[in-house]
Amino acid sequence: MKVFDLACEHGHAFEGWFASAEAFGEQLGRSLVHCPVCESANVRRTPSAPRLNLSNAPEARPSQPAPQAQGAQATAMPTEAQLRALWLEAARQLVRNTEDVGERFAEEARRIHYQEAPQRGIRGVTTAEQRAELEDEGIDVFSFPIPAAAEEPLQ
Repeated sequence: MKVFDLACEHGHAFEGWFASAEAFGEQLGRSLVHCPVCESANVRRTPSAPRLNLSNAPEARPSQPAPQAQGAQATAMPTEAQLRALWLEAARQLVRNTEDVGERFAEEARRIHYQEAPQRGIRGVTTAEQRAELEDEGIDVFSFPIPAAAEEPLQ
């Protein structure tokens, strides 16, 4: 199994697993490889380091950690892959816990705000003008792009 680092034309980075480099090339040529964020088929391989399974290698001795200032906490920054996974999970949570009202978003947000419809979480589409009008009326809205992968289970 070959694991390739890939990116789409919009700069979304992701991994692809293929039986071989030839299988990747064949699938890419048939436009079967898509970005999980934006669904773009304009995908390319990016440089990556080889991955080695060293589970049988003798364990290296850990180096001594640098002393910390008193009261300081060690905080590891998440990797880019971890951040992408967190973002995708947030998108999935949003999809699971909101109603998609599509093009009726501005209308339905007003109905909820003015208590003409039941209070609930909604998602949908607005124009920049509609969004500005909602904000002028005191209706809080935010943009959160939802990738197609958030609406489907991943293997």
